[in-house]
Amino acid sequence: MESGTRKDRITQILAKSLSPRFLEVIDNSQAHAGHAGSSPSGETHYKIKIQGDAFAGKTPVERHRMVYALVDSEFKTGLHALEIEASP
Repeated sequence: MESGTRKDRITQILAKSLSPRFLEVIDNSQAHAGHAGSSPSGETHYKIKIQGDAFAGKTPVERHRMVYALVDSEFKTGLHALEIEASP
């Protein structure tokens, strides 16, 4: 697993695997404080905005599945939710 914050790890994984033209990873954990899956330490809820050729010809569901598959290891260590905006 990559080192650093969860945001750093997600950014590194997606950048390395998908070579996007645009990538923004936003930690929205504070907006979900007290909700299911939240943690006082944060790093549980993220929004990902990503654009790249890897998504060309893919449906929105396929794009989301690609992202989820790449960050699966983060779900196993405390990531609870992703909001994804993925486009070619």
